[in-house]
Amino acid sequence: MKTVRLTMGQAALRFLDNQYVEADGKEIKFVQGVFGIFGHGVVVGFGEALAAGGSSLRFYQAKNEQGAGHAAIGFAKQSNRQRIMAVCSSIGPGALNMVTAAGTATANHIPVLFLPSDVFACRQPDPVLQQIEIPGDYTNTANDAFRAVSRYWDRVQRPEQLMTAFINAFRVLADPAETGAVTVSLPQDVQGEAYDYPEEFLAKRVHHIERRIPTKGQLERAAAMIRAAEKPLLICGGGVRYSDAGGALEKFCAAFHIPFAETQGGKGTVPWDNPYNLSGIGATGGLAANTLAGEADLIIAAGTRLGDFTTCSKWLFRNPRCRILGINIASFDAYKMNGEPVSADAKLTLEALTGAVPGYKSQWGDRIKKAKVEWNAEVDRLYSEDIPPDPGGGPLLSQVRVLGELNERLLPKEAVVVSGSGSVPSDMQRVWRTRVPGTYHMEYAFSCMGYEVAAALGAAIACPGKEVAAIMGDGAYTMLHTELLTAVQEGRKIIVVVLDNAGFHCIDNLQNSQGIPHFGNEWNTRDQASGRLEGKPVRVDYAKNGESWGALGLRARTPEELAAAVGEALAAKGPVVIDVKVGAKTMTKNYASWWRVGTAQVSSNPEVEKAAKEMAAESAKARKF
Repeated sequence: MKTVRLTMGQAALRFLDNQYVEADGKEIKFVQGVFGIFGHGVVVGFGEALAAGGSSLRFYQAKNEQGAGHAAIGFAKQSNRQRIMAVCSSIGPGALNMVTAAGTATANHIPVLFLPSDVFACRQPDPVLQQIEIPGDYTNTANDAFRAVSRYWDRVQRPEQLMTAFINAFRVLADPAETGAVTVSLPQDVQGEAYDYPEEFLAKRVHHIERRIPTKGQLERAAAMIRAAEKPLLICGGGVRYSDAGGALEKFCAAFHIPFAETQGGKGTVPWDNPYNLSGIGATGGLAANTLAGEADLIIAAGTRLGDFTTCSKWLFRNPRCRILGINIASFDAYKMNGEPVSADAKLTLEALTGAVPGYKSQWGDRIKKAKVEWNAEVDRLYSEDIPPDPGGGPLLSQVRVLGELNERLLPKEAVVVSGSGSVPSDMQRVWRTRVPGTYHMEYAFSCMGYEVAAALGAAIACPGKEVAAIMGDGAYTMLHTELLTAVQEGRKIIVVVLDNAGFHCIDNLQNSQGIPHFGNEWNTRDQASGRLEGKPVRVDYAKNGESWGALGLRARTPEELAAAVGEALAAKGPVVIDVKVGAKTMTKNYASWWRVGTAQVSSNPEVEKAAKEMAAESAKARKF
């Protein structure tokens, strides 16, 4: 067997550069680049290999390791999981900064390879800078924190261990049923150690993403459930998008007169104006989807994790005869809520079922059309909503009005919109009208604040030539926006729309809804008399902040100013930050939905105890599993 002598870091890079996937007969280079921040360990190990050149993988210099991970997620998500990035870091704080991003990747089933550096495997210089020592278990390092948030975790303590570690890593990364964050910890001394690696290990390797075919028995059971249902409703999850099953879903629903509702991950797989598309479902869903879901006697859960926001904490499906049919490549998700599982590819399953129930038609009648017309009228009303001016600072826009202006008039139909936390995703799931499939990019499985700017950069790298707009609240922007500098550095244009309502008002709404007065969620100075954060409002100029990073900074307080700002942003060559001042409570409200939270059952505040009793009463109405 022929071998080549390389350091472990060099072998890792050469291996990554030779990984491909094949999907539906098309071969695609799987690993496209590396995001990272160099520190001790990585800079002289894996970083030495990157610096030496000879690889086709581009290195992107991140400004925060969590941001690097989110950019990699944004890239892979926008690439429909068929192209990925690796993310590298130093040990200690640099590595731990990536844990949140790893959790985000795993919760969303998005493939990202995390390569945190680790302490010395030889232990001779211990304790090294940034090393955490656990006296009761010396094998436990900071990187063990990744175990809970990774679909596969490994530590390469000898250079030859890289081979089995990376083969297993890519087994998971390329498997649509298992994919998520994969962490391979690289001790800083081992990264520089040499080994005679077999050329076979370093050669081109193609991972086949094959569609799992539903069995005859699965199709028969699913067809029987559809045949027995009077009012079935389909939930379009992210798995439908990643399976490229939008067309199959349209044909299935049209054939059987079955309405469908969208999760955050599935939204935009089929355009908004499809006659069977009821828009968002669940705690952040709209009236059409939630009303019909409450009556449905069969829920066809296609490619969805059935999270609590989708099911309203298992409260939404209130028909006592309602059953769940789970169509999911991941059997773990297909079994949820006592579902009848079809552990198979969404596209193949929907195509097969379309011909498996000849002559069937639901009994929804004209209810689907009426519900859709009613909801469209409500969205139109929200899109044109005006609000009173700010008593201390001039005119303000409604948050939903801004979304309407962006969606209906200002952004190109082909623009990719990115968001991920706060009240903005709630509004967008309800009211955003996606006209081009694949342009709605939402991270909501982890609802990770700070995802937006970095992910927009990743999405822009994934789809050059398209406008990419991150729409986010000021809370999310202040959490993490440093990859704006990376976008400037890379010359990647992203438009960052900051909806400034001066606080964490999504959580403030939740706090108030449970009887708790305003506390700790608004941008106020500390009042010297009370000692609480209830003094004067803090005003922030986010446009100026964007300018300090090298972006174009623009401002808007009226529809006319917003139109002018977006027009200027679209004409710009580089990153743009648009500071839009919106009213504090101008997001959408709940529509026939409920969400379970752990409200205090005992409190000195009677409003809190009242809310707890109401919570218990609604909890009793929810399904138990």
